[in-house]
Amino acid sequence: MSEILYQINPDRNSPWNDLPELPLREELYRTIDIVEKLGEAKAALAGLQGRSAVIPNQGLLINTISLQEAKISSEIENIFTTDDELYKAFSDQNHDTSGASKEVIRYREALWSGHHYLIEKGQFDQQYFIKVCQQIKQSKEGIRPDFSNTTIRQGGTGPNAGQVIYTPPKGKDVIERKLTNLTNFLNDDEQFKIDHLLKMAIGHYQFEAIHPFRDGNGRTGRIFNIHYLTNKKLLDVPILFLSRYILDHKEDYYSGLTGVSQRGNWRDWLLFMLRAVEYTSNITFYKINEIVSSKDAIIEYVLKDKRKFKTPVRLIETLFNQPITKVKHLVDAGIYAENTARDYLNRLCEMSILEKKEMEGHHYYLNLELHRILSE
Repeated sequence: MSEILYQINPDRNSPWNDLPELPLREELYRTIDIVEKLGEAKAALAGLQGRSAVIPNQGLLINTISLQEAKISSEIENIFTTDDELYKAFSDQNHDTSGASKEVIRYREALWSGHHYLIEKGQFDQQYFIKVCQQIKQSKEGIRPDFSNTTIRQGGTGPNAGQVIYTPPKGKDVIERKLTNLTNFLNDDEQFKIDHLLKMAIGHYQFEAIHPFRDGNGRTGRIFNIHYLTNKKLLDVPILFLSRYILDHKEDYYSGLTGVSQRGNWRDWLLFMLRAVEYTSNITFYKINEIVSSKDAIIEYVLKDKRKFKTPVRLIETLFNQPITKVKHLVDAGIYAENTARDYLNRLCEMSILEKKEMEGHHYYLNLELHRILSE
């Protein structure tokens, strides 16, 4: 009889309180195909880190790539907003925002508040996950209470829609014990000497299997992926566009998770996550290059214009910090007085660099090239 490497979930309708704790048996992740894909994913991620590290204007990355990551991750949870609605909401973030756009902005805020939490604390703990989820949900709720009957059901409209496919552990003490095991695994690189990308993939599965909150687990888990990479110094800032791949391969993502719990199929899950890192590292790398190239081309174009601008380089740099700009942004930044800012933004519309939009009685200026790049 062959040795059992991973104890699978015996009954998807009952709480999996015997969810195996970490680490995994080495045989589950030290295979030729996983090692080969790991090398490719690490190379792609290193390329992204190298490219992003030399960009002096980090706001260009922070306010563009991370905003799209927030939008796509929210779409995985069927929270949809248009680019215009989202960019307006981000532009007006000091004002009341409602609906799907507000949900996406919360995700982005959680992405950054969690990043700074880890910089301060230095490592993962239970409170990290709670704070990220609370930021996403704008709630004070913590770990699921003992009485919470949580099940994961098949989505869609097929013949199996609505059927229970997984029941996570139940009981606050059980959940907290599983989370402690997870955070120990993530933080201790001496006892658990596993490549960081594999640790991220294993940790993501384990968090989703624990499913510690009543809602918001999916988005919290995807934020964790990026935070793990920054915590381990594989990225300086959380800009990996990882949710793009998950959305494009949503069925494979969920089947990978259930494949582990129902069949112990860690191979397919790890390969999926490594492909996601490789692909999205390359995509994010190309987007950064496009953004920088577009910014430089527009600066050159503006400098050649007969109608001279004051501090044109700073103006264009500011326009690439976020997709939509308002007169107020340039005034608050101390770049121009209000009339000069409005005149320059309107002039850039005449040059087809910006497009003036009126939304809810206010004027906004859309950076057309940045919008195009982020939308692709």
